[in-house]
Amino acid sequence: MARKHDPKATKKAMYRVVEEMYDKMVAGDSPTMTLPVRTKKNIQFDEKLGVYKYGKKSSIRNATDLGSAKQLLRALHIIEFIEEMIDTEKSSTLREMYYISEGWGHGKFNTQNESNNLAEDLEIVTKCLREDFKLRPEEDGARMIGNLTLREKNRKGNWMTINARDDVGDSGYGVPYNVEIEKLELIEHDIDFIMAIETGGMFDRLVENGFDEDHRCGLIHLKGQPARSTRRMIKRMNEEWDLPVMVFLDGDPWSYRIYASIAYGAIKTAHISEYLATPTATYLGITADDILAYDLPADDLSSKDVEALKAELSDPRFADHWWQEQINMMLDIGKKAEQQSLAKYGLDFVTDTYLPEKLAEMGL
Repeated sequence: MARKHDPKATKKAMYRVVEEMYDKMVAGDSPTMTLPVRTKKNIQFDEKLGVYKYGKKSSIRNATDLGSAKQLLRALHIIEFIEEMIDTEKSSTLREMYYISEGWGHGKFNTQNESNNLAEDLEIVTKCLREDFKLRPEEDGARMIGNLTLREKNRKGNWMTINARDDVGDSGYGVPYNVEIEKLELIEHDIDFIMAIETGGMFDRLVENGFDEDHRCGLIHLKGQPARSTRRMIKRMNEEWDLPVMVFLDGDPWSYRIYASIAYGAIKTAHISEYLATPTATYLGITADDILAYDLPADDLSSKDVEALKAELSDPRFADHWWQEQINMMLDIGKKAEQQSLAKYGLDFVTDTYLPEKLAEMGL
C-alpha cells in the first residue's frame, strides 16, 4: 500500500500525546501516556491484513513512578526535537538523538536502547512511522538489482530516474532509509518476481552469474535481519507491481525467523506490520529437506538452535503443516546449512540447478 507522508498530521498526532499529559495535570492528576502491551502475549493475527498486530491490552505510563516520569519527560523532549526537524527539513540518526539528549538534563538517556525504544513507543501512540519523525537508522539499506525503474528525490529536492540494472554497478541500487512515496516512486518494471536473499555472498553470486536477467527477476539483499526500509520496499513492490516474493535464506532457525518477519511481521514492529509485512511471500530455501536431498555440508545444531526451533513449533507464524514438518525435520537430523554450502557442486550450481528446480516447483 502506498502511503503519503503529511508533516502536519505527524505534528498533530504528537500533540495528542502532549495533550494527554496536559489534561491530566490540569485536572490535578499525574501525567500519563497510554501504550499497548508490547509482548508476545499481546500479539494477534489480523485476518483482514494477514499480519500479526498488537492486541487490545494496554498499559499506563504514569509519572507517579520515577522511572515512568523520566520516560514522559524524555518523550516531551523527543517530540520537541522531532517538531524542530520537521520545521527545518532536517533529519537525525537514532544515534545522534541519543547524544543530543545529553543536553536534556534529567531527560538524558542512559543507553541507546532506551532511546530507540522510546522512539518506537511514540510510533505506536501516534500511529506514525519513524520516517515521519525524520529519524534514520545507522545501518545502510539493502542493495537491489534488476530491470525495474524508480524515481528517487535527492538531497537537493530533484527527482532522479534510476533503472536498478542499467544505471548501477555490480553492487546494485542502494535502498534509502525512507522509501515512502514522497521520497521514492515505483515507475515500471520488466521482471516476473522478486527474490530476497539473506547473505551478501549469495547476492553477489547471483549478480555475477546474471541470474536476474536470465530469470527475469529483481534481487534484493536482506543483509541478515532486514532493515525496515528493506521490508517496506519488498512490500511496496509486491503490492504496487503485483510481484511474487521468494525468500532465499540459510537453513537455520534464525533464518526462519527472518522469513517470518518479512511475511507476517515481528513483535518489535507489530504496530506497523501492515506497512512492513508481505503475507504472500514464499520461503524458497534452504529447507531442512534440502540438506538431505542435496546432501549439503552442514553444521550440528547448537543448544541455542535447538531451543529456538522448539520455540518456533509453538509460534503461530509457523503453525501450518509444512513449517511444522520442516522444523521437526531439522530437529531430527540435528543439522543446519548455509546458502553457500551449495558451492559444494560448483559456483554455478545454485543458478543453473538449485534455484531453477525450486522455482519450477513453485510455478516460476
